[in-house]
Amino acid sequence: MRRILPVLAVLALLGLAVWALLPRPVEVDVAAISPRTIAVTVEEEGTAEIREVFVVSAPIAGRLRRSDLHAGDPVVAGKTVVAAIGPAAPALLDARSRAVAEASLAAAEAAVDLARAQVVQARATLGFRRAEADRAAALFDRAAIARHVLDLALLERDTAEAALQSAEASLAVRGRERDSAAAVLDGTISAAAEACCVTVTAPVSGQVLRVLTEDEQVVGPATPLVEIGDPADLRVRVDLLSRDAVRVRPGAEARITGWGGPDLTAVVERIEPAAETRISALGIDEQRVQVLLRLTGDAKGRQGLGHGYRVVARITLMTVPEALSIPVGALFRDGSDWATFVVKDGTADLRRIALGERDDEFAQVVQGLAAGEEVILHPNDLVSAGVSVTARPGP
Repeated sequence: MRRILPVLAVLALLGLAVWALLPRPVEVDVAAISPRTIAVTVEEEGTAEIREVFVVSAPIAGRLRRSDLHAGDPVVAGKTVVAAIGPAAPALLDARSRAVAEASLAAAEAAVDLARAQVVQARATLGFRRAEADRAAALFDRAAIARHVLDLALLERDTAEAALQSAEASLAVRGRERDSAAAVLDGTISAAAEACCVTVTAPVSGQVLRVLTEDEQVVGPATPLVEIGDPADLRVRVDLLSRDAVRVRPGAEARITGWGGPDLTAVVERIEPAAETRISALGIDEQRVQVLLRLTGDAKGRQGLGHGYRVVARITLMTVPEALSIPVGALFRDGSDWATFVVKDGTADLRRIALGERDDEFAQVVQGLAAGEEVILHPNDLVSAGVSVTARPGP
């Protein structure tokens, strides 16, 4: 009996050593293959924008008065004055222009003096012709002269009256020319022009988005002054890669996230027909297509979302109902094929599979798996084909 006990002890120690050296099953997380609906989406950053933004420009050249409007102020179509433009001050004269203007003024003053002398001459001639006509009429009454002589005297009187009127009109014209020449040199008359101005009213009702020209200054025609839009009329503009845009269809559902508020619903309104070349952050040329989304649902849910705000748009490309699905965390590449580890009789079985559509969490299994089979999620380096595995107990 004493000899048997040491032998049993040695055998027990050997058994413990062999058991300790035997490989233990690797604990893994598993998931079952089952049918589910897969929504294929594309996600990209976008920009919220007001559908119709109106840029109010200056209709004429002149001095713009300082605007009292600020971004966010409400405006009413046809009533709210967004700008007032008055005449601009005359341009400053250089030495040459001033000399020309002074010479023109001197010539105009000389012309006025000449016209005034012509008026005096015409008035004197008219007085003489009137006296001659009166004498001719008296002589004709006494039958001292012929009728023809009287008619000539009356004609010369009427001609002298017309000459006086012409001389007076010429004097008035020369006076206006002198005033025009003097105005070129007079820099003090610009203040009187401020009494007249042109007001520009808002073309639509909404809010002021930006005041492009606020301070008082001289502006030219078509100078942008202010941007106006209706914040309630928002849409989302997304730049998609052309290979993704070809799969988008008008009316497709979309979800707007990442703007700081609750998720919003939207539908695809339009896909632009032309692509633009953009350079990515990695310096790669990309063909980008603009896709416009119309926001749906209650407008109260998007309060705070404004023009130019950054958003994230997730557009649904297609929906595959009852698709045999595998979690994407169970997939890995085996050469050029997709593969996964299937738990079979307590061991890991490497299985190559064919995939169809996929979303962020699941992929459609076309070939290689059956419903109900369990696959290993996120296999580590200890998992390989034929390794014993055991499902990790849940929390």
